[in-house]
Amino acid sequence: MTAVDGDGVRLKTEADEPGWEVDPDDEWGVAVIATVGRQLKLWREAAGMRAAEFGKAVGYGEDLVYKIEGGKRIPRLEYLDKADEVLDAGGLISAMKEDVKKVRYPKKVRALGEMEAKAVEIGLYECNIIPGLLQTPEHARAAIEAAQPPYSTDDVERMVAARVARQSIFERDPAPALGFVLEEAPLRRPLGGTMVWRRQLERLLEVGQMRSVTLQMMPTHREVHSGLDGRIELLKFADGTAVGRSDGAFNGRPVSDLKQLRILELRYGTIRAQALPPGESLAFIEQLLGET
Repeated sequence: MTAVDGDGVRLKTEADEPGWEVDPDDEWGVAVIATVGRQLKLWREAAGMRAAEFGKAVGYGEDLVYKIEGGKRIPRLEYLDKADEVLDAGGLISAMKEDVKKVRYPKKVRALGEMEAKAVEIGLYECNIIPGLLQTPEHARAAIEAAQPPYSTDDVERMVAARVARQSIFERDPAPALGFVLEEAPLRRPLGGTMVWRRQLERLLEVGQMRSVTLQMMPTHREVHSGLDGRIELLKFADGTAVGRSDGAFNGRPVSDLKQLRILELRYGTIRAQALPPGESLAFIEQLLGET
């Protein structure tokens, strides 16, 4: 149903914002959004504004305003900024954006993002896909939408946003040391169409030229390959601790035991040695881009 104000201006409804429901299994997220909603309602009522009047001022339908205030919908960041301006909150409403931003992403992805944000070194070997940290938004969407059974529109939006948000790791200063080993096959797969594929290859070249990044490619034509058991990820932290996970070891569970970590480090180190050096890897991607 379309919401229109008295002047014929179209107001945003739920149909305009898929993927902004609160995950009921995320207890922390539910609590945060409920608190934010209560605060928004208190500010609106203190200003003497009815929900319909406030909605018109911020460009949202009355029903959507009530759902946000009731903790049923995650407010967009621009909604909070507009509410701060309309209610003359002096930045107090806008200040809630950091917590709201975190709730936007699934709980598991949020936990992974928090670990990646603290790591001083990350090593990743990915066998079937281009790693999420390296995906363009368009490639991420194409990969997520290809899943069977398909995800809902809401879930797709949430997962794409979460994947892109993790890439803020490239903006850290000082930057962590990042190492990626990618298989040749996913680089040749035109997921999402030619233009999406080209932009993805261009993104790999951009990242691969960063001083903090080592990007390598594992050719398909290899007689010996130590990564056939699947994905490996290693994260090391400033205090000397580390966490690792591999699809083919320890039932895929995250491990921090030194003996188990040494096994993963040995496998990852061997894979890196079998892959092309960084310079040759970037040259291969450039050649592949020229063929598209």
